[in-house]
Amino acid sequence: MVSLRAHAATLRRHPSAVLLAAQLVAVLAYPFLDQEAWGRAVVGTVQLAIVLAALAAVRRTPALTWVAVLIAAPAMVLTVLEALQPDSAALGLTSAALHAPFYFYISYAMIRYLFHDDRVTRDELFATGAAFTVVAWGFAYVFAACQAIWPASFIGAAGDGPRSWFELLFLSFSTLTSVGLSDVVPIGAHARSLVMVEMVAGVFYVALVVARLVSLAVVRQRPES
Repeated sequence: MVSLRAHAATLRRHPSAVLLAAQLVAVLAYPFLDQEAWGRAVVGTVQLAIVLAALAAVRRTPALTWVAVLIAAPAMVLTVLEALQPDSAALGLTSAALHAPFYFYISYAMIRYLFHDDRVTRDELFATGAAFTVVAWGFAYVFAACQAIWPASFIGAAGDGPRSWFELLFLSFSTLTSVGLSDVVPIGAHARSLVMVEMVAGVFYVALVVARLVSLAVVRQRPES
């Protein structure tokens, strides 16, 4: 019992670690669960857990928690509806239109968290990774919305037709990290412009984090007056 309480207290102290772990679990579990209705329900549940973990992480940041809750509440409802009606294009577009700003706001909150003080805590280190994956998640929903509005915006090696959300997430991670390994390619003008924006965001994020770490190193080495 004491051990469980200790673990629970540790998780409460590090909500950014919970968020990062939940996203990585979702990435690893998605290929096993996407083919069946019950699997999509499990994925939907994991997505809800990610949203809740994101809300918990925002509470430790200087950002406004009520803004995140205001966007997260309908996003959670749409997550459940998507699991029940995965083939609804209108539902998918509405969900993407809500999830994208939610994840971008979470990333903004975590970046503010990283710049909030002059001492890097363990949770702030986890927030560095979580913010990066959250941005990738947000752009994946942007791509999903783009595909819903402008069909045939993306092509891939796995046949014709619209790309699955997992393929778009793979494209997002590949673009954000600048590895260029994705077999999903934007061919529409709008899709290409959004991918270019994500390229800039990825480079800017890395530069931002490096600049922050360097500035903290300089502050630590500066003698006190």
